[in-house]
Amino acid sequence: MADLSPDDPATLDAFASDIARLRAAVHTRIVGQEDAIDSLLIGLFARGHVLLVGVPGLAKTLLIQTLAQALHLDFGRIQFTPDLMPSDITGTDVLEEDPQTGRRRLTFVKGPLFANVLLADEINRTPPKTQAALLQAMQEREVTASGQTFKLDAPFFVLATQNPIEQEGTYPLPEAQLDRFMLNVRLTYPSYEDEVRVVQTTTSGETGDVRPILDAERVRLYQRFVDNIPVPEHLVRYAVELVRSTRPGPDAPDVTRQYLNFGAGPRASQNLIRAAKARAAMRGDLVPTRADLRALAPAVLRHRIVLNFTADADAVTPDRIVADLLDHARA
Repeated sequence: MADLSPDDPATLDAFASDIARLRAAVHTRIVGQEDAIDSLLIGLFARGHVLLVGVPGLAKTLLIQTLAQALHLDFGRIQFTPDLMPSDITGTDVLEEDPQTGRRRLTFVKGPLFANVLLADEINRTPPKTQAALLQAMQEREVTASGQTFKLDAPFFVLATQNPIEQEGTYPLPEAQLDRFMLNVRLTYPSYEDEVRVVQTTTSGETGDVRPILDAERVRLYQRFVDNIPVPEHLVRYAVELVRSTRPGPDAPDVTRQYLNFGAGPRASQNLIRAAKARAAMRGDLVPTRADLRALAPAVLRHRIVLNFTADADAVTPDRIVADLLDHARA
C-alpha cells in the first residue's frame, strides 16, 4: 500500500477501506451522529476546516478528540475563554539563559496552534481579538509571531466547537472568520434509542480503545487524491449558480431579495466543489454529482449568508433559505 499515488486507481479502494476503519474507530465512543462524522472526514480530506455547532452535552468535543486519536497526527487543544490572549494560542517569546555563555536571549516558544489537528473548543467564548488570531493560520497555513513567519506542518485541520450564540457569555464570530470554515455542522439531540445507548455506554465504566489508523503521510496522499478528482463543467456551473443565488439583486430569487442582506462569496463555490469531491470519493465514486452538492449546500452556505431584519421578524432561518434556493435551483 505504500506505493500508492494520487493518480493510482487503486487509491480509491484504499481510501474507501480506510474511511470505513475511521468510522468504526470513532463509533467505539460516539453513538450515532453519522452526518457529523462524515462532515469531519470530508473537511479533513478536502483540506477544509469544520465548525460544530450545538448546545452543551452533545459530545462535540468528544467526537473531535476521538477522531484525533484515530489519526496518528500531532493534536492541539485550545479551550477558549474570555481572558485568552492571541499569544496564548500562537506562542510567545521567552527569555532564556545560555548555560555555556551565560548570555540571555529571547526564544520563541510555539503555542498549541502548531499542530496537525487543532481543537478550538467553544471558540465563541473568547473576544474577537483572540478569534482573529486563527485567521492567518486557517487560510494561509502559517503563523506570524515575534516578527517571524512560521509555516504550519501539513495537514493542518481546525475543528472548532461553538455553543449557540443566544446562550450567555458568548461572542458571535466575525463573518471573515466564519468564511474560513468549509463546513458549519449542526448537531441535534440524539434519537431516543441513541440516547439510551449513550447513557448505557457512558455509565458502565468502560471506554472504547481508539488506535491510530492513518498517519500524516497517508492523510496527505488522500488529500492529493481528492484534489485530483475531475469535476464536470456543468457541475461547477451548478455550484456557482447556487452560490450566486444567495446574493441580493434584481435577478435574485424572491427569498433572497426578501430575507438576505448579503450572500456567499466565491469561496463558497470553491468549498462546495472541494467538499463534493471528498464526499464522492468516500462513497467510492470518482465523479461527484449534483446530489453531492445539494447534500453539502446547507453546511457550506448556512454560515455565509447574512439575514436581514425581515428574516428575524418572520423567524426565517438560514437553513430554510438554503432549502428554498435548492428548490429554486432544481430545474
